[in-house]
Amino acid sequence: MAKHKIFIPDWIHKAPEPGSYRSVFKYGDPEGFKHPNERLFQELKKTFNLSDEDFRKKETTGIEKVELNIPSKLDKKIIEKINQISGKENTSVTEYDRLKYSTGQTVEEHMKLRRKITEKITDLVVHPRNKMEIQEIVDLCNKNKTPVYVYGGGSSVNFGFYPEKRGITLVLSTHMNKVLEVNEINQTATVEAGILGPAFENALNNAPEKSGCKKRFTCGHFPQSFEYSSIGGWIVTLGSGQQSSYYGDAADLVLSLEVVTPKGTFKTLDYPATATGPKILEVIKGSEGAFGIVVEVTWKIFRYIPENRKYFGFIFHNWESVVNASREISQGEFGMPAVFRISDPEETHHGLKLYGIEGTVFDKIMAFRGYKPEERCLFIGTADGSTSFTKNIKKQVKRICRKHGAMYLTPYPAKKWEPGRYRDPYLKEDLMDYGILIDTLETSVNWDSVHTVHQKVREFIKSRPLTICLTHASHFYPQGTNLYFIYIIKENDIEAYKEFQKGIIQKITESGGSLSHHHGVGRMISPWMEQHLGKQQMEILMALKKHFDPNNIMNPGGLFNT
Repeated sequence: MAKHKIFIPDWIHKAPEPGSYRSVFKYGDPEGFKHPNERLFQELKKTFNLSDEDFRKKETTGIEKVELNIPSKLDKKIIEKINQISGKENTSVTEYDRLKYSTGQTVEEHMKLRRKITEKITDLVVHPRNKMEIQEIVDLCNKNKTPVYVYGGGSSVNFGFYPEKRGITLVLSTHMNKVLEVNEINQTATVEAGILGPAFENALNNAPEKSGCKKRFTCGHFPQSFEYSSIGGWIVTLGSGQQSSYYGDAADLVLSLEVVTPKGTFKTLDYPATATGPKILEVIKGSEGAFGIVVEVTWKIFRYIPENRKYFGFIFHNWESVVNASREISQGEFGMPAVFRISDPEETHHGLKLYGIEGTVFDKIMAFRGYKPEERCLFIGTADGSTSFTKNIKKQVKRICRKHGAMYLTPYPAKKWEPGRYRDPYLKEDLMDYGILIDTLETSVNWDSVHTVHQKVREFIKSRPLTICLTHASHFYPQGTNLYFIYIIKENDIEAYKEFQKGIIQKITESGGSLSHHHGVGRMISPWMEQHLGKQQMEILMALKKHFDPNNIMNPGGLFNT
């Protein structure tokens, strides 16, 4: 009998054509892809009541050539002056470039561009070569009240690049991407703000060869967007990396900044601590370009000793027990794991498929020992540092997890997860071709509100028929953690999608979560800022905005929704 041939959709696996809409919204590497495996494909068909026939024709692709009629409104004299400052070869008024650098990675942006829907785009794209050029451009724009936006790696997921009032966009990653100094004595690195994660990490890992250091270092910050995000972006959006529980968030890792504002350029002090009043550094962290442009960064660095890394994985009976174990680890005062990630039952169900554990001997043993599908929860982790430190972390984590009824799964699931941890965003493109949307929202929670937020937000998301909701926590503190909601839906109505997303944000805040944990605010979340922070705090921030940027040219319409 002939074997039944497995149907595989015609996933796109070549780089988008230059000049196409798909080349604008394509994430990361033009040649980068992650096609759904057979297990995920079958799960999606089952969830959304689809058949192979539904995957024989794509709904949208965005392969059409960008053809716009949106002329630049910028005064030609300003364009000529900026050409003189940065060189004509470093500026562009082409509609394709202006669209590209006005676009981030939100699902809404992708949905619109797939349908050739374009809204406001920047009037001029500039690739400045140094911080002096940026100060000249900001001075010129301030004098002429021309809005200024900043583009780093392009991975914003909250409309961070959208030119609300048009103007110019400065792209920092093209030229301003150099390592200026690795100071082995102070254990710091000073870099230009446009440097992307891989280049920064490579320079630190190879510090003996590149900077004459005796030791190798790491930056310690590894967001999922690591390959396509800049150090300046990490700081101004208050980013967090996948190993933050040990190394800290971006706000913990930055030591000092140099910032260009309409009021002039200043550089904060790089002492490890100083009792000299409120810190201006804290004001710039999370400011999302509303006060000025970060041009240089001094960053804390760490020893790079991957040979000491320890991996571990556990399965728990339920969400309550894995949360309790995580809190005890976070408050244990013996150090913290680097990767520290717990998945709720629905994410565990899908994760065991994706990590290749379903159907293995591990799966059979788990079932035999009473770890029931749809109830059990996965915990994966690693420990970084000295040999004695990592051994103790693993020992203590094992002790606590077993105390809470967990079964040790060996390093296998953590090692299966690690190689693909930057690849998941590529899945979005394949699935959107067929009208399946993957999006995320995340929130910070205290330990005493974890279960309330988790339950109420999931209830809202799951109240929409035929919806997958995967939830995990991956950033831990003694006082709480984060919840990261990944929702997968079948939808082709843009307005319906926007309403669903707004409902999730509102439910997060109503149930006791923060507006964001590590993606920043952008134009997506700014309408909720005053409700979240309160009028008095917003007035303080607006007073700072007025000081640094009296003409409201720096990223207008962003953080403060003005």
